[in-house]
This record gives sequence, structure tokens and C-alpha cells, in this order.
Amino acid sequence: MRDNKKENKVYFNKDGLKEYRRLVLKNFLRNRLAVAGLLLVVTMVLLALFASRIAPGGPYAMDVANRLKPPGAEHILGTDTFGRDLLSRIVFGLQVSLYVGFAVAVIAMVFGMALGLVSAYAPILDTIIMRVCEAMMSIPSTLMAIALMAALGATTENVIISLSIIYIPTIAKVARASALSVKEMTYVEAIRSQGAGWPRILFKHIAPNVISPVIIQTTFIFASAIIVESSLSFLGVGVPAPAPSLGNILSEARSVIFNSWWMTLYPGLTMVLTVLGINILGDGIRDILDPLSN
Repeated sequence: MRDNKKENKVYFNKDGLKEYRRLVLKNFLRNRLAVAGLLLVVTMVLLALFASRIAPGGPYAMDVANRLKPPGAEHILGTDTFGRDLLSRIVFGLQVSLYVGFAVAVIAMVFGMALGLVSAYAPILDTIIMRVCEAMMSIPSTLMAIALMAALGATTENVIISLSIIYIPTIAKVARASALSVKEMTYVEAIRSQGAGWPRILFKHIAPNVISPVIIQTTFIFASAIIVESSLSFLGVGVPAPAPSLGNILSEARSVIFNSWWMTLYPGLTMVLTVLGINILGDGIRDILDPLSN
């Protein structure tokens, strides 16, 4: 028991933690794809954060006389069917998409990790929680999202709630799988033998050791949530018009797809680059935090 305590101190002292962070940063910077993904994500986040400065007129200002005007000096990316500046619509739509994706990722991570830890530590609850998660994961995410939105109503908040419900089981299964292996380690047995309660064991000693795979999975959920939110908005059951979203901008472009190419190209390219950047960044984080996965 004394040896276990001594070993634990070696891994978690301040100097060791600083060295670990330095090595993680060094390995990350060596991964060119991960750095490229980070630059893409940072660029999209900055565009969203400074949307009001990039487009001071806002996403709703209409100029009917210049509707469906191609890209030019006055409107860099052209205008839409109502004469609204497409650049303004895209940067504000990117703001909504990133907000929804980030909120879903955080909520799914918090609740999914809690369920996974409890499931791994309590065999009585394990069967119930995992069977419910497996049943939910057997339904295609977009189909389930449409059903939930039909029940809840088309608002941004309900999109976040619906997508969070869909992705919580994925995080729960990842957290459970990691926690099952961690809870059998010697240091956990030593802590348990000292009379530590299950909340302390779970959230203070097991949780920090399962956070890495959960973070990796969360990055992919972030990207997936953006795609599903755009799909819902495209179908008219997501973020309600006239609020800008990459999905409903593309939906409005359906009727003019052959005459106004800029209406589909620029919002589609923005979504592709955003999702690509998040996925590449997630791959880089996985290579660093979980090198044995490759």
C-alpha cells in the first residue's frame, strides 16, 4: 500500500505534470495535420466571435433591389433571395452552428461521463444504463433528432437538448469502458481499503484517468453535432428562419441552385472547412493522448 502511494506521487507531482504538459505540446506541434486543424478551428471561431464587426449591418438587413447579386465589391460573397448580404449571413450562421456544437459537446461530455462512471462502478445499474444507451444508439442520429424536434418544437435551445440526448450514450459507453479497466488497478483497491466512499473514488481518482478518451470522443461529437444541426435546419426543423444557420442558408439556396452558385458554394464550403478542422484536430489529440489506438 505504501508503494502504491509513493508511485502515485511520482506521477502526479507538479514537476511531473509540467513535464507531461511540455511533452504533449511538443508532440502536438510536430503533428502538422493537427496544427492545420487547430488553425482552421481558430479561424472559424474568430469569424464567429467577431461577426458583428465583420458584418456591422447584421444578418437581416435587406436590399431587395440587389437580390441574388453575384459576388462583387459591394457584396463580397453576393446576396441571397431577399437581398441580404451572404457574408453577413454566413458569419452569423457560423456563430449559431459553433454555439450549438459546443453546447452539445459539453453537455454530452458531462452527463455521459457521469453515467459511464456510475455504470462501471455499480453493477446493478450497469445493465439498465447500458441497455438504454444501446437502444438509443441503434436509432440513426438524424432520424432520432427529427423525432425529438417534432415533439419539442423548432428552437435553438431544443436543438441543443435533442442533440445532447442523442450523444450522451456515446460518451457514456466510452467512459464506462475506460472506468472498468481503471477501477481494477491497485491504487483504486488501496483507496477503497482505506474506507473511501464511492463518490470520492469515482470522481477524484477514477474520473481523471478516463478523461482522455472522453475528450477525444467529444471533439468528434462537436463536429457531428454541427452536421446534424445543419441537416435539421436544412429540413426546416432546426434553427427557425429567418435566424441564420448554415443549414437554413443552404435550404434557401435550393430554389436558385442552378442560377446563383454562390448561395450554395460559400456556406457549404464554410461548413466543410469547420467540420474538417475539428475532425483533424480530434485526430491529432487522439494521437497524442492515446498513441496505442493507432
